[in-house]
Amino acid sequence: MKIDKEFADSFAKHWIDSWNSHDLEAILSHYTEDFELYSPIIPERMGIPEGKLKGKASVGKYWAIGLSTNPKLYFEFINVFIGVESLVIYYKGRKGYSSEVFYFNNQGKVCRAVAHYE
Repeated sequence: MKIDKEFADSFAKHWIDSWNSHDLEAILSHYTEDFELYSPIIPERMGIPEGKLKGKASVGKYWAIGLSTNPKLYFEFINVFIGVESLVIYYKGRKGYSSEVFYFNNQGKVCRAVAHYE
């Protein structure tokens, strides 16, 4: 999938808005059923040392914990960067400055995401 500025801006806005609304279904709507998530928070929250979860069911549980333990969670959008079949959202959140890399399938859904924090 070719990522252009219009798609990147739209995706970033919807992704940030979904998180800020704390709407788990809206958040999960961006992803394929079997997507993979890599995050340095996964080991501490889920006890999985590899820091990797696969599939909406597993990631949904992980994010539900995060949303319930952080009721004032808010992401401040800073910028979006365009790559080849990918984009990066740079934002400020609970852990300070953060970025997430999103890899897309041909239908415009995220099939792999990698989170990075300060």
